[in-house]
Amino acid sequence: MVQYCKELGISQIVISPGSRNAPLIIGFTEDPFFTCYSIVDERSAAFFAIGMAQQLRQPVIVLCTSGSALLNYYPAVAEAFYSDHPLLVISADRPPYKIDIGDGQTIRQDDVFDRHIGYSANLKLDLTHAEDTVSRYGRKLLREGVPLEEQQKEVESFNREEIGRAMEVLFTKSLPVHINIPFEEPLYNTVSAPGLVQRKISKPKRSEEALGDLSAYLDQWNRAQRKMVLVGVMAEGQLDSEWLEELACDPSVLIFTETTSNLNHPRMIPSIDSIIAPIEKSDHKAEEFSDLQPEILLTFGGLVVSKKIKAFLRTHQPKEHWHVHETKAYDTYFAQVRHFRCTPNAFSSSFLPGVKKVKSDYQSRWLEVRDRFVSKRAEYLNQIPFSDMWAFDKILESLPKGVMVQLANSSTVRYAQLFDMGKHQAVYCNRGTSGIDGSTSTAVGAAVHFPEPTVLITGDLSFFYDINGLWNQYLRPDLRIILINNRGGGIFRILPGKEDTANFKTFFETSHELSAKAACELHGLHYRSAATKEELRTALKGFFDPTDRPQLLEVKTPSDLNDRILLSYFDFLSSSGKSQT
Repeated sequence: MVQYCKELGISQIVISPGSRNAPLIIGFTEDPFFTCYSIVDERSAAFFAIGMAQQLRQPVIVLCTSGSALLNYYPAVAEAFYSDHPLLVISADRPPYKIDIGDGQTIRQDDVFDRHIGYSANLKLDLTHAEDTVSRYGRKLLREGVPLEEQQKEVESFNREEIGRAMEVLFTKSLPVHINIPFEEPLYNTVSAPGLVQRKISKPKRSEEALGDLSAYLDQWNRAQRKMVLVGVMAEGQLDSEWLEELACDPSVLIFTETTSNLNHPRMIPSIDSIIAPIEKSDHKAEEFSDLQPEILLTFGGLVVSKKIKAFLRTHQPKEHWHVHETKAYDTYFAQVRHFRCTPNAFSSSFLPGVKKVKSDYQSRWLEVRDRFVSKRAEYLNQIPFSDMWAFDKILESLPKGVMVQLANSSTVRYAQLFDMGKHQAVYCNRGTSGIDGSTSTAVGAAVHFPEPTVLITGDLSFFYDINGLWNQYLRPDLRIILINNRGGGIFRILPGKEDTANFKTFFETSHELSAKAACELHGLHYRSAATKEELRTALKGFFDPTDRPQLLEVKTPSDLNDRILLSYFDFLSSSGKSQT
């Protein structure tokens, strides 16, 4: 296993301590080729590895012992599966004859991730390592009359083939894979030379689908007067500025982007809900939605945050939906998606040179709407009290150029969608499963391989849920955490069915009175707090300056006011401009 990883250039290993995985720990940590990280909490460790894979865009290993340790990887494995992160999960296991007999720290580890994994390789037990033990307890593994050496060679051949298949998926499909390895004791002994002949292993290469003749698609595109480009989660550099310029300068093309798209252009609309929400409240809703409905929808990137754009496109479906992605194309809008299996740059370089600009007012009309809501947003922010929305505006405005921003899920990423952020920062969020369970760990892992400071913007439930993300020795001093503490799950207050009852506050909103101050003291972070407009302005001054330790700013907002201010914002955009608060 170690030989394979070294030959394929997989050097980053996140290890959670254990005994059954001792042979692998020794193999990886005693070879200077590998950079190893020790993180006790397996759930945190796996999200930490996702953060590294997100930045390196290459495989990262997570390694654990047998038993429930492996199950704690599952949230991150699911995230990696839907977000295309090449996570290599290696688990140590007990010998198969010790499973389900009442032995300690044993579970059924084979195929444990089942439908959320690119490939599961269940390796066979070495038959010669503990020959006496195997012959006594694992007789079902042995075939009578066949020399043990021959059976051992079959095991080695099987294991090589399984590892090879897993690596093929890891590198060519960028999906998580799981390799489960059974070990019999003794676990800590070493030998002076490898027991297997070292082989030259070739790294699997991803091959892009040839796009072929695009003339039919070009003909459709050049005839259409309303083309919508929608971009979800996408890393920087996936779509070059020259191709973005080509799209943006076509009057028949309207570009909607999300905060996580890492694209910026003056002719794009980055706050999708600010366009759609006022239409939902309009007296001419049907007519306006009809005008916005595209003939062709071209989508890039991963999953989309905005529920409003998904609801709109499912109701007002495009005639054509084309999605560009190397491996996946979800039919998110139930419009029979056509999948172009390549990168956005590869598609654009083949397709856009044949595009003719079409006379249309599609783009100009909706850019005028955007400009109006931007003006009204500023007007609204000037009159609202201290709240989540007001705080987000000041926080995003204060972000330095060049930093990486990691967003937690739920309210945090949705508030960020309301503003024009990301012009000078890279923005990331775990949108594969959209869970709150690993935001801090992911940010800390990503920061390891990002040259500039990292800023995590998180909510209180996300932060306290993943508090073990701070329990490691890899926190960089330029890490900044901004915690919006509205004392509960504020997102539930803006969902239909919200009630101001004890039952709602306990089981939905999860009200609490926790502060992050003690957690900062425990993990060695500088702590600041703010609970008013003036306190936040003061706290943000110098917050991003270099320090000897990471810093956390806890922004305490009023839980009973935040939902009304947010919901009134969309009313305000739809109104003549009078205050709705």
